[in-house]
Amino acid sequence: MKKIVLLLLTLAMTFVVAEELKPWTSKLKDLTPFEKHVIVDKGTERAFSGEYVDTKEDGTYTCKVCGAPLYRSSDKFDSHCGWPSFDDAIPGAIKEVPDADGRRTEIVCANCGAHMGHVFKGEGLTSKNIRHCVNSVSLNFQKKKARELTFKTAYFAGGCFWGVEYYLEKINGVKEVTSGFMGGHLKNPGYYDVVRKDTGHLETVEVVYDPAKVSYETLAKTFFEIHDPTQVDGQGPDIGSQYLSAVFVSNKEERETIERLIKVLEDKGLKIATKILPKAPFYQAEEYHQDYYEHKGSKPYCHRRVKRF
Repeated sequence: MKKIVLLLLTLAMTFVVAEELKPWTSKLKDLTPFEKHVIVDKGTERAFSGEYVDTKEDGTYTCKVCGAPLYRSSDKFDSHCGWPSFDDAIPGAIKEVPDADGRRTEIVCANCGAHMGHVFKGEGLTSKNIRHCVNSVSLNFQKKKARELTFKTAYFAGGCFWGVEYYLEKINGVKEVTSGFMGGHLKNPGYYDVVRKDTGHLETVEVVYDPAKVSYETLAKTFFEIHDPTQVDGQGPDIGSQYLSAVFVSNKEERETIERLIKVLEDKGLKIATKILPKAPFYQAEEYHQDYYEHKGSKPYCHRRVKRF
C-alpha cells in the first residue's frame, strides 16, 4: 500500500513540475497589469483602443503568452465593433468555452488557455457567418515577409503522419511540415477523435515550401517513394481509414501532376491505391505529434525511401 501511495505522489509531483516547466509559464510574469487583467482575468479592453483594430497588413496574429499562431490576416474583416474581428481561426488554434452566465461563448488559445475574447455566430457579417471578437492586447502580430508571400502549401496523407513529416521536411526548399488531419466531417478534431470516433479524417501533413527552390512535382515524387502507394487498408502495420494514402490538391495543376505520376507508376506495373481528393480544412494535430522522430531521436518504423521514379 505504501508503494502505491508513493507512486501516486511521485506521479502527481511530476505532473506539477511539468506544468511549471511549460515554456510560456514564465511569460505570465512579464505581462503588464492591464495585460493580466485581460488575458488572465478575462477582462476587455475599451472599444477602438486596441493596436490591431484597423491593421490590414499581411501576416499572422499569435498568442501573446505562448506565441501559438491563432489568426491569419486574410480572415480579418472590419466589423465596426471596435475590436479586431476574424471570421475564421487557424484550425485547432482556438477553443470555445461557454461563459458561466450561459449567454456568450468565450474564446481562448487552445495551446495555453489565454483569454482572447468572445465568438458570435449568425450575424451575417461575412459568408462564414461568424465573428471572433478579439482583444488586441491578447495578440502579437507577425508581419509576413516579402519572401514568405511566395511560399505555397501542399497536402499529403501517407499513413502515420510522423514518418511522412520526417522525410518531407528534409527536402531543400521545404520551410515547414506540420502533422494534422484533413478530409473528415468533424471540426477541430483531436487525435483520439480521429482514432476512436470515425470522423473521416486522414492523417495528413501540410508542407509549406518555396517553389523557387523545390517544385510540387518533386514533393509529390518523394511522397510516392516514402510510403507504399499500393496498400489499400493503411500503411505498413498501421491499419485503418485514417491511414489511407491520398493527396489533397488545391488546383488543376496539382491534380494533373498527381495523375501523371500515378500513370508513370501504373505503367511500371504498380496498382496505385492513392486517392486524389480536393483540398479540405486542415486541422493541426496536438503539439506532441509535431517533429515526433526528431524529438525521439529515431527513424520512422513504417516509412522508408524506395526509388520508384
